[in-house]
Amino acid sequence: MTDTPIVSVRNIVNRFGEQLVHDGVSLDVHRGEVMGIVGGSGSGKSVLLRTILGLQKPVSGQVLIEGDDLTTMSERQLLNVKRRYGVSFQNGALFSSLTVAENIQLPLREYLKLSQASLDELTALRLTMVGLPLSAAGKYPSQLSGGMIKRAGLARALALDPQVLFLDEPTAGLDPISAAEFDQLVHYLQNSLKLTVIMITHDLDSLLTICDRVAVLVDRKIIVDTLAGIMNNPNPWIHEYFHGPRARGIHPSQSDASGEAHGA
Repeated sequence: MTDTPIVSVRNIVNRFGEQLVHDGVSLDVHRGEVMGIVGGSGSGKSVLLRTILGLQKPVSGQVLIEGDDLTTMSERQLLNVKRRYGVSFQNGALFSSLTVAENIQLPLREYLKLSQASLDELTALRLTMVGLPLSAAGKYPSQLSGGMIKRAGLARALALDPQVLFLDEPTAGLDPISAAEFDQLVHYLQNSLKLTVIMITHDLDSLLTICDRVAVLVDRKIIVDTLAGIMNNPNPWIHEYFHGPRARGIHPSQSDASGEAHGA
């Protein structure tokens, strides 16, 4: 990783009427890392994601991708920046009236002028990358399992060879085995494609398995640290999240190691 952030969120304020969602949120994501973003219901995870993607303009603050400020860009300028990242929304967000191949080819058709043969070749490559059979290309989303839909959404997110990959609750709704397989797929792709990954998740196993650092949205602010540091943070919500009944998968040995790392 380099010291220069590939994504930098600076003093973001988001408000809806009288409701203040983010009050000076800042976050740097470095090239090549996997950043997990967590937070309770209503903490503004989806709002933050939309702000980073340039889909929502904040009240104040900046969002920089490789130094380019999305908050001051025109729609045309934003289109050029959006080529640099891929997004896989929760539940895949595939167009139900299109086949898997047509879904994957949407961003390719929008940004590139390619022959149908080239589009089909790139589609086959993306399907292979995410572990889907080539026969999935002609299927509609309704014909796929939940896990296959998420993989197809991931294939579409990777269509333009992005530098940054955004994942919104990638393992939500999957059984533990499928969720673990998806985590391993993301880990493999991140390493092999040298991706930077920003992932919103509630899955503690995902945080433990593939995230380099964790950002927690709490009290309209954000706390960023290694998993070890976050696990030792005294904030009540953070403590309950990482040490409560649903955190039984975190072994005592990991917690002990976390304390050593945090104190280092």
